Amino acid sequence: MAAQETCTWTGASGTGYTYYIYLRHPKINPDQHGNYIYAKKNGDGAWIPVYIGEGDLSVRCSNSHHQRACIDTKQATHVHMHLNGNERNRLAEETDLLKRYLNAYTPSGCNVKVGG
Repeated sequence: MAAQETCTWTGASGTGYTYYIYLRHPKINPDQHGNYIYAKKNGDGAWIPVYIGEGDLSVRCSNSHHQRACIDTKQATHVHMHLNGNERNRLAEETDLLKRYLNAYTPSGCNVKVGG
């Protein structure tokens, strides 16, 4: 069996975070908390984030995602994810990545900036 494909996303801090790559809507057992990125490849084959988030991966990486319509419209083909059981660390990682990948925010992506 082939090893699971990964992608390293680098935050504004310079920290690299390794994510496992799946086609959208993988089956995930409940209560698996972590970070995730809905993504697609551009014409050069580079991954582009559509939505960066954290939470229960069984909900956030499923058809139940609260931004599903936007993610569909932006044509995300995959979800990148990894487990991260510490909420404080998950939130810090999400913030670090969003500071670097501003294109994940609307109108290019589906994240919404707090306060506009």
